[in-house]
Amino acid sequence: MKKKIFIVAAVIISSHSFSQQDSTKTLDEVILTANKYPQKQSETGKVVTVINRQLLEKSSGKTLSEILNTVAGVTISGATNNPGTNLTLDIRGASAGNALILVDGIPVTDPSVNNNYFDLNYLPIDEVERIEILKGGQSTLYGSDAVAGVVNIITKKNDKKYFSANAGITDGSYNTVKTTAGIGGNTKKINYSIQYTHLSSDGFSAAYDSTGNKNFDKDGINEYALNGNILFKLSKKFQLKLFNNYSEYKTDLDASAFTDEKDYSVTTKTFQTGTGFIHYHSTGSLHFNYAFNYVSRDYLDDSSYRSSPYLDFSRSSFIGRTHYAELYNNWKYENWEFLAGADYRMNNTFQQYFSTGIFGPFEAPILNKSMTQISPYVSAVYKNKDGFSIEAGGRWNHHSEYGNNFTYTINPFYLINNKAKIFVNLYSAYKTPTLYQLFDLSAGNSKLQPEKGTIEEVGFEIFSSRHFLFRLTGFYRNTKNAILYSYDPFTFASLYINASKQENYGTELEATYKTDKWNLNLNYTYTGGKTRSAYDGTGAPIGKDSSYYNLYRIPKNTFNLNVGWQTSQDFFISAQLHAVGKRDEYIYGTAPEILKSYLTIDLYSEYKLDKRFKLFLNLKNVTNKKYFDFLGYNSARFNLNAGINFSL
Repeated sequence: MKKKIFIVAAVIISSHSFSQQDSTKTLDEVILTANKYPQKQSETGKVVTVINRQLLEKSSGKTLSEILNTVAGVTISGATNNPGTNLTLDIRGASAGNALILVDGIPVTDPSVNNNYFDLNYLPIDEVERIEILKGGQSTLYGSDAVAGVVNIITKKNDKKYFSANAGITDGSYNTVKTTAGIGGNTKKINYSIQYTHLSSDGFSAAYDSTGNKNFDKDGINEYALNGNILFKLSKKFQLKLFNNYSEYKTDLDASAFTDEKDYSVTTKTFQTGTGFIHYHSTGSLHFNYAFNYVSRDYLDDSSYRSSPYLDFSRSSFIGRTHYAELYNNWKYENWEFLAGADYRMNNTFQQYFSTGIFGPFEAPILNKSMTQISPYVSAVYKNKDGFSIEAGGRWNHHSEYGNNFTYTINPFYLINNKAKIFVNLYSAYKTPTLYQLFDLSAGNSKLQPEKGTIEEVGFEIFSSRHFLFRLTGFYRNTKNAILYSYDPFTFASLYINASKQENYGTELEATYKTDKWNLNLNYTYTGGKTRSAYDGTGAPIGKDSSYYNLYRIPKNTFNLNVGWQTSQDFFISAQLHAVGKRDEYIYGTAPEILKSYLTIDLYSEYKLDKRFKLFLNLKNVTNKKYFDFLGYNSARFNLNAGINFSL
């Protein structure tokens, strides 16, 4: 396999020609996520980062989590761990579940997990057209969980060609093979897109063998994903859409940190289906969306190999179901833009567990719980010709378990000669307790209140529409009723509780420079935080309110640099530097440990054989750096992949 890869590398490096490169794309892109309707990125005071199709195409062989992990303020712990690692997204120091994932503007969550987060393994990068990352408290437009921001993953659609097709194959380290294929079309009456992806890998041991002589086995993955969209153009003013997404993967697991397990696995599945329509009218558009999302995770340890002397066999099942419906309308009148809508959400989880061991068989009571919420919202934007604009909005949320709450947003900004922008953003946001936190039989607390946060942003941008963007942002988030996992240090009985106060703050610096041949992106993020509570950093009660550092696995300092050179129309090379500072690792029942800082370097190159075929080579962690995102779990050392992509 390595021989094949280096043959591809030789072809890429030796065969490029120096013809003229096309003009670069504009940096002032049209975005959807900031206000739920199209507008240029310069025309909003919100902090938005766009990963467009051109950037994704120059990242072949990478995963969605690896790409997102290089965005300012975004941390995905385990992005380079063994394939199948459960991946969660953190923004600006907020814990997992406080950043909302959207697929084509529709929230996707998993109510069967403790924090309601969505596993990024379900979304192969080959099915993604572009990504919009909107930071700051976005609960007014997007409801619960959008405390630190939202990530809108927009799937592939064919908007231009009557018929298109694509295919690709990637081969790499750990016997990792990925194949993908898709078709699409666009006519006067219909627009459709279908994409299929398969990934298999032998992987490496998820757990770290600290002694180096325990013969830990490899933990592989086998994944299938299918995405389909169809849009019916019933008239010039009315469109009807249908969509389906399915993903399934089986991966091997280890018992715990530093502990191998040879016959423990999980099979996970997610299925999302839905419909919607868009009606265009003289002043805007009316939108309706409905989606049903199903997630299941089945764990099996048949224990022919026993990592624990107490357990012979275990089987558990976690199922999450979500119904989501939303209706909203936007209008434009002269200098004013208005948005009004409402959404309905129903979450359900069904969980069961069975095991046998030296203490006999044990079967936990079945957990089958649901909750609902309904939320109307409004926002208004005023823009004058002198460059001043302001957005203000509010959302009322009614929840079946805790009742009512209200959130707001105020976003004034000033645009100076279309070359600079000053913004000040004030938000409030909320996160509802999850079904697990409310009703888990061992730690659930039905009296939990929602987390309520206030968020402040201030910053400025300097930009040209084609070549340059510089942005500096300061942020502060104050969360009341932060939900913590606590325990009794004598009986070890556990319980979710509301802490008194949690603060996160920091600074983001971002810069982008583009020419016909060069592309430079860099960012630096500083993140700090503290919690004030009658419980210490391990969750143990201490009898009185006290402050302690609250960022676990989140570095105070991160730096990313990507430099790309389009040497010709056919040949492109880039280097990615990713530097991560020290982090605290939470350890149940004791003080945290410090994870060391690290720096990794990735190299990438691609060569276009013609308009249809492209070869690429990806070298990751070229210095073979040994580092840990999770204490006791491996990250990938030097590895590589190469492949060929076809498009028609």
